[in-house]
Amino acid sequence: MSAAVKGPASYFPAIEKKYGRPVAEWKELIRSSPLTKHMELVSWLKTEHALGHGHANALVAHTLAEAGGH
Repeated sequence: MSAAVKGPASYFPAIEKKYGRPVAEWKELIRSSPLTKHMELVSWLKTEHALGHGHANALVAHTLAEAGGH
């Protein structure tokens, strides 16, 4: 029996289903953005890619955490 996925990664299946892109692709977009601050990146994903706030926030939080970010 595996543990349930918690935190930002728990959103990943819904993000892939709703927006039709793999999470790895979203994370690459975030890493390649000139923006570096959490809320700047969230706003950018919402404005430029029409992500909902929760989905954008989860992707940014997870990506920055992996990079030892903010």
